[in-house]
Amino acid sequence: MLTATTFSQLLLLSTCSILMHSYSSEATVQPPLTTKLVLYFQDIIAGPNANDIPVVGIPGKLWSFSQFGTMFVADEPITETPDPNSAMVGRAQGMYVTASLDGSNVQTVFSIVFTNQAYNGSTLELQGAGNQLQRVLEFAVVGGTGKFRFARGYTTFETISFSQGHAVVQLNVTVRHD
Repeated sequence: MLTATTFSQLLLLSTCSILMHSYSSEATVQPPLTTKLVLYFQDIIAGPNANDIPVVGIPGKLWSFSQFGTMFVADEPITETPDPNSAMVGRAQGMYVTASLDGSNVQTVFSIVFTNQAYNGSTLELQGAGNQLQRVLEFAVVGGTGKFRFARGYTTFETISFSQGHAVVQLNVTVRHD
């Protein structure tokens, strides 16, 4: 004779078995993709076409890259090669602030907004702090959208040329994503 306790145990086992079977047959695990990109910011900090400008700072102090508390906003073209006339890949849009009292560190929050055919509409989100006096800065890739959904990784920034207020910054991006 089946008791209520035995019946409940059988019902629970049967339900678990059905659920495990349905989840295991639908679940697929795919390893994350790794994408490596080399991109170039066209950073113009002076003149009528400036795309990297200070927007706030300490009253009475010069707003500059080395002045604590100065915040900059940027909307810079990103190109395939260091040549500013090369094909545009997207835009670097975001802000950074000189975040250390001695003016050496910046806190950065940027979106790489892709407009090229391969990644159009996708973004990578960059964030972190770095010593701007170093030759190479490293920032975290903390997310992404579109083809870079669930992105995690890092990017390095290296200024490869600077002339008359126009810097070309090479980005080496390594991300894992779905």
